[in-house]
Amino acid sequence: METLDKIKAVKRKHEGELLTKRNVVGVGVGYKEVNGQMTEELTLVVMVKTKILSHELDPIDRIPREIEGVRTDVKVVGEVRALS
Repeated sequence: METLDKIKAVKRKHEGELLTKRNVVGVGVGYKEVNGQMTEELTLVVMVKTKILSHELDPIDRIPREIEGVRTDVKVVGEVRALS
């Protein structure tokens, strides 16, 4: 299991690149969800507008299962808007 400091470092290093991918609206650190249940595994969380099957995305827009040994967790959060 990766440490929080390592996950934060990977987030800082790769956040800009991840945010350029189609459908990605945010990047964070959080616990992996499996079948709607929170686990104790910390991951790099990649937030997307909608669920798009991997084979429907251009390879450049796919989220890797892990980055520098840190697992990713893709979560659908919908459209993100700043409140004024």
